[in-house]
Amino acid sequence: MSLARNGGVYGPAELDVLQRVFDRLCDERRLAKKDREQREYLAIELFQVFDDGSTDEAHLLQALSKRTRA
Repeated sequence: MSLARNGGVYGPAELDVLQRVFDRLCDERRLAKKDREQREYLAIELFQVFDDGSTDEAHLLQALSKRTRA
């Protein structure tokens, strides 16, 4: 669901998907909890892709696994 369409509210199922994807991407990118700036950047990217309509877990992983931080 889009942030604009949903008033910025995410349901439990959506948050579960976002958390799983975030955790997997952190592992993939070897981001430790101390890498706060990089983790925040990843979270922003993840929400942007999700809000753009890629709400499927596999699609989110695929879209963000190919991205690299500039």
